[in-house]
Amino acid sequence: MIKYLTLLLLFPVALFAHEGEDHGEEKKGAKGGLAYFSSEANSDKYEILIKYKTIPVGKEGSFRLYVTNFLTNAAVDTLQLQVSVSGNSDLKLTVSKVDTGVFEIKGMFPEKKIYNISVTLNSSLGADLLLVKGIEIGKEFPKAEAEEVHQHWYTSNWLIGIISLLAGMAVMFFLMKRTNRKVVATTAIFLLLFPISTTNYISAHEGDDHGATKAANPSGPSNTFIVEKETQFLFDILTQKVVLGNFNQSTEVLGTVVPSPKGRAVIQSPQTGKIVSIRTTVGQSVSAGQVLAIIEQQVDAGTQVSILTQRNSVDAEYNAAKAQYERLKDIADIVAKKDLTEAKARFETAAKNKRLFEANSAGNINSTKMITLTSPVNGIVGTFNYSIGAVVSAGQTLFEVTNLDKVFVEAQVFSNDVAKLKGIRKITATSNAQNDTTAYNLKVVSTGQQVNPENQSQTVLFEVPDAKGRFKIGENISVHIYSGDFSKQIIIPDEAIAEVNGKPAVFIKDRAEQYSISYVNKGTSNSKIVNIIKGVEEGERVVTNGVYQMKTMFLNQ
Repeated sequence: MIKYLTLLLLFPVALFAHEGEDHGEEKKGAKGGLAYFSSEANSDKYEILIKYKTIPVGKEGSFRLYVTNFLTNAAVDTLQLQVSVSGNSDLKLTVSKVDTGVFEIKGMFPEKKIYNISVTLNSSLGADLLLVKGIEIGKEFPKAEAEEVHQHWYTSNWLIGIISLLAGMAVMFFLMKRTNRKVVATTAIFLLLFPISTTNYISAHEGDDHGATKAANPSGPSNTFIVEKETQFLFDILTQKVVLGNFNQSTEVLGTVVPSPKGRAVIQSPQTGKIVSIRTTVGQSVSAGQVLAIIEQQVDAGTQVSILTQRNSVDAEYNAAKAQYERLKDIADIVAKKDLTEAKARFETAAKNKRLFEANSAGNINSTKMITLTSPVNGIVGTFNYSIGAVVSAGQTLFEVTNLDKVFVEAQVFSNDVAKLKGIRKITATSNAQNDTTAYNLKVVSTGQQVNPENQSQTVLFEVPDAKGRFKIGENISVHIYSGDFSKQIIIPDEAIAEVNGKPAVFIKDRAEQYSISYVNKGTSNSKIVNIIKGVEEGERVVTNGVYQMKTMFLNQ
């Protein structure tokens, strides 16, 4: 019986030892209060923000002053700044520069009251004077109220366990006088274990989360959110004023770069032979007439006889023309001028043929003939896979020389857009070269003479006169065709628009550290600016740089 009682006494201790564990749940601390006070002022040039914590009365205190361009939100550099207390010339303030557009102001204020700070500015934006109102000296942050945790006395597991133990012992001793002891012991154990196990089950789960998700805020995130100045400077958040500007519609088409008519040459071997010299490399810039390679042609006996015959014929013609021309020059006084001119022309032609023949047959020994391959155009030598000693066949392509200084672009343009080409303002294209942001001007060379029956498009050929080698033959590029018709519309840069929850939106700067999101209806676009039908008003400031960071901060609020 004593063993049973000992076991019963241990059960509450073992079970209640589990009470009080945290299960990984973090406890909430005191509610967060304000981090700083702020005041701001702005003009059409500057925006000023003053941020400060509690400034003690009668002691030196400090606050931060931020100066930005009102329109672009860029920190103002090379700024001349003077700060004073409005209406109190006896109070002296010192200014020290912390960073671009950030200054620390120090001073001692004798009274607990509201002061106004006068700020004189001068920079490349021009001179200006701003008054920042509402600097409250001695103002303290409101204290956060601690959360009270109350636990009822009747929910204590120890109390329930002790009561259950005493009740079980009372029942046991009462039954021992009237029934069998084994039955009594079994009954007592059951009666004691049942309430204790039930009690500990509830206690072990008290306060557990078990993956339950708290209900979300039914109203969702606010459209207005705060972005501190330090964060704006860190992410280079820039803005632009919404204006009612001239908008000219554009059409974007996909084009393929092709060589100009005289911009590409294919050099082939005229005869079967062996390469004995290569005088160029892949990627080398060559000029028209420059020697690229020399091929040695094996000449049979019949061909060799023919070459010798041609040489003798050329030499004979040259010697005869030379002799006649020199004879007529000696008697130029009595000979007809016409005969002298004809003799001179015959001699010059014979000399030219002799030089050409000697150039083509230079180095010929016995049964061999040397063939010189030259580039017919200026350009860059393409890839080739031949080396000295390789045997090539007649008509086999050896080199390709491409001139990339002037290329053509071939594009498929719909018939409706082809009609607009007559009234275009300009046509531009950008290359795929890294770090090349130049917009290259194009001009129309020809429009298609046929229409594709499947998609009703025409082939239009554009010329890039000053390609500067930035375009590669065969690459695809975007061609922008700008209309010459303008209209007054609300326009913003295309990069100012972000996709938020599947809808186009912009971020508008309301105050120095306050922004709001506005969902917009887009109109037409010309790939640089977009017409806004609804969502922004003229004069508002929209974020144009750091839009992705603004989107992230908005979604994480």
